[in-house]
Amino acid sequence: MRKILNTRWANLLIKAIIAALLLFTLYRQIVQKENLEALWRSFIESQNSNRWPWLLCVILLMPVNWAFESLKWRALVRTFVQISFWKALQAILMGVTISMFTPNRIGEYGGRILMVDPEYNWRAVIATLVGSLSQLLVLLSFGLIGTTFFINWYLSLKPFLLASFLILGASLIGLLLFGFFNIDLLVPIAKRLPFLRNSKPKIKSYLRHLLVLQHYSSKILGVALLFAVLRYGVYSLQYYFILMFFGIEVDLGSALAGISMIYLIQTSVPLPPLMGLLARGEIALFVWSFFDANELSILAATFSLFIINLSIPAFLGVIVIVKINVLKSLGYEKENN
Repeated sequence: MRKILNTRWANLLIKAIIAALLLFTLYRQIVQKENLEALWRSFIESQNSNRWPWLLCVILLMPVNWAFESLKWRALVRTFVQISFWKALQAILMGVTISMFTPNRIGEYGGRILMVDPEYNWRAVIATLVGSLSQLLVLLSFGLIGTTFFINWYLSLKPFLLASFLILGASLIGLLLFGFFNIDLLVPIAKRLPFLRNSKPKIKSYLRHLLVLQHYSSKILGVALLFAVLRYGVYSLQYYFILMFFGIEVDLGSALAGISMIYLIQTSVPLPPLMGLLARGEIALFVWSFFDANELSILAATFSLFIINLSIPAFLGVIVIVKINVLKSLGYEKENN
């Protein structure tokens, strides 16, 4: 009886800490933002200028964005456990919640494993890593193309430097693509590494989870890459629509090139979402300054996209976390009983 009560209180404490950390993080980023009043005025002015349909499109695309991420993760997880789309979506939302206050989005992995049985936790982490690699490949590929066009159109860069950038970037992406579609090669490579071969039995037991990589056929990896492309298309359109909402007039081609450049630079410097917001704001100021855009409108667009695509899903993720047994999902409750 005492163990049951201790487990219940431990669960409540963990959930309370997660909720408190999220609220504190969002409070510091949103409520305490220095120019919040000015950003709010910019939002109201844009809404009163009959540009609200653009904002509506951004909001409607938010669930589509996370639905594609859920389908991608589900396709990878189903190689070792059957999971419904609804459970996959809940796992994604919990990952968003915890990633909001953890460095380099590492909390994304911890959040997602809460929706699978403890025996599959490590394999779920590996599936998340593979999914993240697919998204990284898409970001780098479109980023390389878009940045090349943007530099060619708006920046004075010598042709040989631009060609060198394109060749090096394409070579890197080619290597990553080869590694991605031959990811099962990590298993025999890991077995041959001396420090792993001679490691403790407990560490070797964790390595067995890498065997899940052998179940990732080219078809499954291709499906994951397809969902990554679709997701990239969705949040790129969201960015374009939010620019239109705040009156930043950019033609679609230039906008997509600029957006891909922003995502590419941000991806090259991994930061937690809140720091990423600051970095993206600075990069956005540089990119959209070529179109005589108002500085406040640029920051308001970046800030609004953060609220819609991350803050709202993070709050939904907290609701999911409150409803589950965290310790049981991690396997600790079973061990204590």
